[in-house]
Amino acid sequence: MKFTVNRNLFLDNLNNVMHAISSRATIPILSGIKLNLTETELLLTGSDTDISIEIKIPVSEDLTVDSTGSIVLPARFFSEIIRRLPGKEFSLEVKESFQTQIISENSEFTINGLDANNYPRLPEIPDESSFVISGKTFREIINETQFAVATQESRLVLTGVHFTFSPDKIHAVATDSHRLSSRALTLENGPQTKTDLIIPGKSLLELARIIGETDPEIKVCPGENQVLFEIGNILFYSRLLEGSYPDTERLIPTDSTTTVEFDLMELSSALDRASLLTHAGRNNVVDLTLDTEKQSAKLSGESAEIGNVEEDVSFKKLEGNNLKISFNPDYLRDALKASVTDSVIMDFTQPLRPFTVNPDKTDINFVQLITPVRTF
Repeated sequence: MKFTVNRNLFLDNLNNVMHAISSRATIPILSGIKLNLTETELLLTGSDTDISIEIKIPVSEDLTVDSTGSIVLPARFFSEIIRRLPGKEFSLEVKESFQTQIISENSEFTINGLDANNYPRLPEIPDESSFVISGKTFREIINETQFAVATQESRLVLTGVHFTFSPDKIHAVATDSHRLSSRALTLENGPQTKTDLIIPGKSLLELARIIGETDPEIKVCPGENQVLFEIGNILFYSRLLEGSYPDTERLIPTDSTTTVEFDLMELSSALDRASLLTHAGRNNVVDLTLDTEKQSAKLSGESAEIGNVEEDVSFKKLEGNNLKISFNPDYLRDALKASVTDSVIMDFTQPLRPFTVNPDKTDINFVQLITPVRTF
């Protein structure tokens, strides 16, 4: 196996494959990257069993083939070597006993590879039920829900985002049982039949990074226990989580006794200041006191070791009953970061009942739910 390739072109694709490689691989060969060269293309593959990424680089003036073949190379060392090579291009040749020589200008490396025949095969997913979605739309809905997945694996199904795709809508919901984020967007070319997928949050985070700030067309191919996303020359496989996702719709209150509308930036800044001290304490809790008679909203927090903080927060509208509620400020901070409007409406029922954070526009289907903290 021998080829010569443009270093920047190769490095861009290599960096994307590296998203799928774990430094703590349970199967030793998965700490490597597989290179498979044919007469027409070079295929780069990385996997950690949860995520697999395959990228095709077609033969062109930037990639010339001398002889075909395959090899698995240690991913971390290989990527660092390619990153530090001096020239605009490099040549790679596999010699006896899987020893691999990499040459660029005056620099020459020889590293030990592994037999590619021992690398696990990627699943074959039929595209009979595939559909297309905008990369921008999918990245948005990931960013607006993924942060709310559970990090503890005691309830594995909650470590994923539950997606429901229909012909004209995509709905995603994530919860760790303390908070919830539910977002729905219209789709133009959704699947003809309703499709439910529970995709691990970690997979979605890597997928969002690969999509980046561009708006590529993504082909979604659901499989039995895997889903495949095709983005240009990138094939991104993710395992699916098994089990029944809880019925979260019934958790969202349908009415409220107190409503307040805040400017997003004003509330975010006040929350940052209020949580400065609470982060240092044992209990990371901030209090929000709403007085509808005096028309005041106050954030407060304290740390037994350091002191306390209290701040009046300006608002656009406040109506309903007086209320004092305690909550984890990090949950509200994450909710505000994911918000899509300049103002948010917070609806409350009781001090110990979950409250919602909503956009100030009724045509946006986005609700976030936060469970308060009992302080007595």
